[in-house]
Amino acid sequence: MQIHVVQPGNTLYGISQAYGVPVNTIAQVNQINMQSSLVVGQTLVIPITGMYYWVRAGDTLFELGRRFGTSARTLARINRIPLNRPLPVGLRLYIPPRAKYRAEINAYVEPRGTEVAPGLEQAARDAAPYLTYLAPFSYQINRDGTLRPPLLNQFPSIAASQNVTLMMVVTNLENDQFSSELGAIILNNEEIQNRLLNNIITTAKQRGFRDIHFDLEFLREEDREAYNRFLRKAAARIRAEGFLISTALAPKTSGEQTGAWYTAHDYAAHGQIVDFVVIMTYEWGYSGGPPMPVSPIGPVRQVLEYAISVMPANKVMMGQNLYGYDWTLPYVAGGPYARALSPQAAIDLARRQNVAIMYDYRAQAPHFDYWDAEGKQHKVWFEDARSIQAKFNLVKELGLRGVSYWKLGLPFPQNWLLITENFEVVKR
Repeated sequence: MQIHVVQPGNTLYGISQAYGVPVNTIAQVNQINMQSSLVVGQTLVIPITGMYYWVRAGDTLFELGRRFGTSARTLARINRIPLNRPLPVGLRLYIPPRAKYRAEINAYVEPRGTEVAPGLEQAARDAAPYLTYLAPFSYQINRDGTLRPPLLNQFPSIAASQNVTLMMVVTNLENDQFSSELGAIILNNEEIQNRLLNNIITTAKQRGFRDIHFDLEFLREEDREAYNRFLRKAAARIRAEGFLISTALAPKTSGEQTGAWYTAHDYAAHGQIVDFVVIMTYEWGYSGGPPMPVSPIGPVRQVLEYAISVMPANKVMMGQNLYGYDWTLPYVAGGPYARALSPQAAIDLARRQNVAIMYDYRAQAPHFDYWDAEGKQHKVWFEDARSIQAKFNLVKELGLRGVSYWKLGLPFPQNWLLITENFEVVKR
């Protein structure tokens, strides 16, 4: 699979000729209109076996072999070039495909309102072949230990049709906000806990859930040990029924990190108690904050390296956003919130505004600036094939369990193509 970055003067026809792939195939897999102009800096995924690399100054076959997971001898043989001669700058080399990494892939889906939008259901249907888990968000805990269910519609049957494990997400949400008060009630009242666990297990059996996923956030700092005790109790009950148990964790870089979102999430304890964790490695750039990448590779790496220092790497799923944000400048705290948009919508916006897409190699994230019709400047950070591939490389480097997406319904076709290229998706 080739990631092609559109350069000035590129056309779909020219790219098609360069790689020997039909124009309509490139347009179809990237979900682009063949009549639309390409955006400079836009990435396209080209469905070929392996990839091509154009030699840069200082490259050697030995260094390229290490970089691409093969050997200098193999590269020399495949490309029919001498093993020990310097490589001319600009030479096109064919890089054979790597062995695929076995990984689990989860995606949350969040129906809102009074009915599931057809497009959201279709997004789940399209993603299901690439998923290990599908996680409708969410079963909200009531203060008496009962549950308020999400809209499920066809999600259970969609999961079953593709051998996807249905994940039952249980949250302490009240009025669309994570509630520390509700968390305290649940974590410190044994009678309510027992009722809650009974309701979870009954619901899981009725609706076909096979993983129970606790996403309890904004907990009181003093409830850290209470949360650990609750999870031990829950794990015993849940495993006795043959289900998996997992949790969602805020992105921490040390065990000493404190605060309402962090203190009560004990990485080491969760690593011992549950089958796996989803670490929410996104929202550095968020709707109410200043413009910056949503999941810059450096901070993501710091969080994951801390996580695998206190729990097995094969229990860690890296969280990944399927969206970006459009900020109005200048940023003012408490001012207008940034608008969320999908990677496809970001490219369409850059096309309409006739601006090139730039790439921050340190953050491994694409971005661009534009001025709206009212004369206001905007900054957009989003995700593309390059940024996703960088995260996938990190998953493989650290030996993680896999990737968890927040959330379906935001078009990003290149992501799913790259899953196929990089991973053998585990089906449970």
